[in-house]
Amino acid sequence: MMTVGLTMVFSTLQTTEVRTPAEEREEKSVQLPAPRKDGGRSIEEVLAARRSVREYADGLLTLQELSQLLWAAQGVTDDPTGFRTAPSAGALYPLEVYVAAGEVADLPAGVYRYLPAEHRLDRVAEGDRRRDLSGAALNQSAVGDAAAVIAIAGVYERTTGKYGERGIRYVHMEAGHAAQNIYLQAASLGLGTVSIGAFHDDDVGRVLGMNEDEHPLYLMPVGKTIRER
Repeated sequence: MMTVGLTMVFSTLQTTEVRTPAEEREEKSVQLPAPRKDGGRSIEEVLAARRSVREYADGLLTLQELSQLLWAAQGVTDDPTGFRTAPSAGALYPLEVYVAAGEVADLPAGVYRYLPAEHRLDRVAEGDRRRDLSGAALNQSAVGDAAAVIAIAGVYERTTGKYGERGIRYVHMEAGHAAQNIYLQAASLGLGTVSIGAFHDDDVGRVLGMNEDEHPLYLMPVGKTIRER
């Protein structure tokens, strides 16, 4: 019996695969499709079409659509400089963007952090967190019903370190730029979104797994518009 037991333990040790930190990170990482940078509707058309949409039709977002929305919010537009789609005071880029995905094709439900330089997602937590996020946002149905919710957070110290207290204003201005970009990109794609600022900061941070120095500023649920059904 002892021989059999030792053989089983040895066999288990032999077959247990030890993954490196890089391999574990790769497992949690999702490379997004390249964003489209030409074609589509004119800026005048999407400005005229922009609306705050709080009710959504059933249907999955595509990974390409999510990719386009995230790129619009904080995507890199010039690799040598790292400049992004939204202007930033001193090019300090204090914003962090999260996604609570529930109904996105080819993307498991979960919470993800957007990494602009690599245009990919890193999974922060598994499972559908939209209802929890809705609870943190005073039970607003748009948050729970959307296919995905984009959250914009600010790290004030990145900007106040250079500009002092005035930097807080600059972070808020930048968050507004990013949110408007999401609005316009959603309109271009025929999707609906709305900017939400009514929520409990600590609860949103907990649901999304934000770091202590990250302060949630916007929630932007995104989904198919009712008229597309």
